Amino acid sequence: MQRLYTAANLPEAHLVCGLLMAAGIEARVLNEYSPGAMGELPAASACPEIWIDEDRDAPRARQIIDAYENEPAVRGVTRCGACGEENPRCFALCWHCQRPL
Repeated sequence: MQRLYTAANLPEAHLVCGLLMAAGIEARVLNEYSPGAMGELPAASACPEIWIDEDRDAPRARQIIDAYENEPAVRGVTRCGACGEENPRCFALCWHCQRPL
């Protein structure tokens, strides 16, 4: 096993882990519950981490993480054609009615 990434928060950790898993790389989130100990533990020890099972997957996993980190932010809003609610442009489904945008 090899630690590959330290996430800023738990949702980001699961997002990155999901990207790796979708690419066929066995990965797991460790320190899931340690942010609750922030203040009792050093900050660097309380962040969620992504670990991969196979060291041989590290170069490909690093490419996936680099692409994630360098992806430009999507800005703006899209109005749902079904209900009229505004959604962030990066959403595929409306937050209000769950219909495709």
